[in-house]
Amino acid sequence: MSKKYILVVDDDPDLVETVAMMLESKGCEVGQAYDGIEGEESIKARRPDLVILDIMMPRKDGYVLCSELKENEETRDIPVILLTAVGDAVPSTRYSHADGMATEADEYIPKPIDTEGLWEVVSSLL
Repeated sequence: MSKKYILVVDDDPDLVETVAMMLESKGCEVGQAYDGIEGEESIKARRPDLVILDIMMPRKDGYVLCSELKENEETRDIPVILLTAVGDAVPSTRYSHADGMATEADEYIPKPIDTEGLWEVVSSLL
């Protein structure tokens, strides 16, 4: 079996690095992007086997990118895991639970993340 390519998209470089190191230790190849536009460009450049996507990001948020991926026939079957601190931030941001329910993400993981729990979800979706 060839290495699975996973794209991690988050505006927190420390989180991206932590998740990337964990995934690489499990034998995955990892791409990194730091906002929704970079994530979109990375997906166009190389189709990932799975996307780990933050919600609250500059330029294009994770809800929008996830919806675009799931509406596009060429990318709709790519599993998407949304990372979210939105539950705690709903009262103070433009993000809402309804936005999350409107996406077709395959899984939601709350922040702060548990890397082993994240790996269990990633491996189940691959």
